[in-house]
Amino acid sequence: MNGSAKTTNVDNPYRDALTGLDLADPVRAFFEWCRERDRIRRKREDGEPPPWTQDPVLQKGRFLNVFREHDKGTKAVLRFADPVKDSVPDLIHALFFARWCNQYSTLIALDPGILKTPSELRQTLLHKVQQPWASEVYPVVPAQWEGREYERLDACVEMFPRCLGFLEACIRGAQGNVMKANDSINARFRMSNNFPIFMALVDLALFEPDLISPDSPVPTGIGAAPYLDLLQRHLKCSNHQQAEEQMIKLQAAYWPEAPRKFTPIDIEYASCECRKYFSYINGTKKFEGKNLFVPKSITT
Repeated sequence: MNGSAKTTNVDNPYRDALTGLDLADPVRAFFEWCRERDRIRRKREDGEPPPWTQDPVLQKGRFLNVFREHDKGTKAVLRFADPVKDSVPDLIHALFFARWCNQYSTLIALDPGILKTPSELRQTLLHKVQQPWASEVYPVVPAQWEGREYERLDACVEMFPRCLGFLEACIRGAQGNVMKANDSINARFRMSNNFPIFMALVDLALFEPDLISPDSPVPTGIGAAPYLDLLQRHLKCSNHQQAEEQMIKLQAAYWPEAPRKFTPIDIEYASCECRKYFSYINGTKKFEGKNLFVPKSITT
């Protein structure tokens, strides 16, 4: 997804991305970006030919959608987990595997039932699906469990079946709060970058809002922090979570025709994309390499 890693003891490489940017009203700019980015999505889905916008930055740069359920990767995660949505332990297993894997081609090729057969899963990941079997969109660092360190593959194959009871207990014990669940899980996993945990939890909110509330406050990712700093100052809030709450309230005035109401994760998610957008304008991000968007007529 947006790669805005939830990290510990790591310097933020995006810290100065918006330094010196002249942006009088970051609230209005946020909603203008959201409206235009969603117009692009709808035009692409309707089969209109590119360019889908007159905005030169949105034409040239790569951006995620406003709502993550419209993104290709999240669609694959949700499709993969859907067959086991009626079993909480199986759903948790599927979502944690999916976010450790995070590879569209792998997820669309697998049935979640394979997670119950570790030997078959290992062989399939290594030899029977398109390689690489896992995506590097965001880092998946080793996790600790019962005195052992699990690299990505072994976590997917061996660790998750062993810790499902622990994961469910942490989630239920958090009483809907994604930050509490995230912290409880990582107290045992001890991951220096706990973004995959966070993503699995917010995916769970789409299936089981009674377990993880969609309205739960969320931690700030390093990619979203610079723009949330602008919003916090402009709205005179004491922290990012308060700024997100204010932005949710302002949606009715700035974007009443949006596909749905914003939640805190949506504001955090779109703030990361706004940081990207205004980094191009600020000259701290370049249109090169993987940042350069090459359009296709219709999204998959």
